Amino acid sequence: MNYTYCIWDFNGTLFDDIDAGIKAVNTLLAERGLPTLDSKERYHQVFDFPIIDYYKRIGFDFDKEPYEVIAPLWVELYLEHSKNSGLFEDVIPALDFFEAHGVKQSVLSASELKMLTGQLKELGIYDRFEEIMGIDNIYAESKLALASAWKERHARERVMFIGDTTHDYETAELLGADCYLISAGHQPEHKLLAAGDNVKVFQSLSALIEYLKNG
Repeated sequence: MNYTYCIWDFNGTLFDDIDAGIKAVNTLLAERGLPTLDSKERYHQVFDFPIIDYYKRIGFDFDKEPYEVIAPLWVELYLEHSKNSGLFEDVIPALDFFEAHGVKQSVLSASELKMLTGQLKELGIYDRFEEIMGIDNIYAESKLALASAWKERHARERVMFIGDTTHDYETAELLGADCYLISAGHQPEHKLLAAGDNVKVFQSLSALIEYLKNG
């Protein structure tokens, strides 16, 4: 392996929570008489970072009801729906692959740290990571500050970043990491391919691991 460290995104990369996120936001939209997202394809059309802009795009009016009110309601609904979510089926083999090659692994997420830690423990993979990095609030604003702090602590590592959104590409760029994006998550392949010149996009973690084995 050319890498000494692999940093993982969580939502949509390790954790298959797309349906949970859609169900949570659709409940909030329906309660406010707003059009719901009627398919995963529609969700893929509108989802992006920062999350507050995605909410505006799908109809929330923060002059009437502030984002700071909406976000906790979404989290409550999401946590309930995500009880029916799990890891993508190829996560454990991927974690095993990096471990077998002596590559250290951590999670860096825009999720609130306590929630992230709890989900990793429930999924049984908390102990697989050197560090668990999440933000200190529920507003999913950005993880660039976390990435910058990590880079200062690990300046000599040869890093790869695995995610599922264009924001993950931005995070990888800040880290100076090679970026590998998986199109099974929160954004579709065509958006990921447009993220930048150096991005590599795969349909699954299994496909990425095969690429690394053959590279």
